[in-house]
Amino acid sequence: MKEAVEIGRNPAAGPDLPDLMARVARGDQEAFASLYDAVAGPVLGLVRRVLRDPAQSEEVAQEVLVEVWRTAARYRPERGSVMNWVLTLTHQRAVDRVRSVEAGAAREHRAALLDRTPEFDEVAEEVETRLERERVRRCLRTLTELQRQSVTLAYYRGLTYREVAELLATPLGTVKTRLRDGLIRLRDCLGVTV
Repeated sequence: MKEAVEIGRNPAAGPDLPDLMARVARGDQEAFASLYDAVAGPVLGLVRRVLRDPAQSEEVAQEVLVEVWRTAARYRPERGSVMNWVLTLTHQRAVDRVRSVEAGAAREHRAALLDRTPEFDEVAEEVETRLERERVRRCLRTLTELQRQSVTLAYYRGLTYREVAELLATPLGTVKTRLRDGLIRLRDCLGVTV
């Protein structure tokens, strides 16, 4: 009991945190071990309430306690108690982690959306293709029967002029003429400039 009176504190009241903090600020590892024992529980409890993830909570609590060791000299007793200072650091670090995790998830979400976004507008491309097909069909209807058959066989089925002539039982020269005339009419109907 004489020791407690000499030190000026009641042993049941717990460690003298301001004294420990002053010693930690001077690099006293034993004082830090005592400070660690006194604040580790409240630090971990606060972090768990903010993060709700046990593994991350332990990691952040360790980061806070390392920060307390490194920045102990910044503590100012006139601004509040040691415990409030440590818990303020804890809350800031836990909130920073939440923001970091949310920002990371948002980045991953945006990256996933970019992966699914086509390099071109599929809808516009499909509409344009359909309109082009309809214009070609409309223009094909303006051709004579022999022109339409010749163009269809040569350009849509890939037959040679000779194969088209044989299939239509028409002389090769006539098929060539009909194809040339049909293509000119298609060009004019579609508004293609040469």
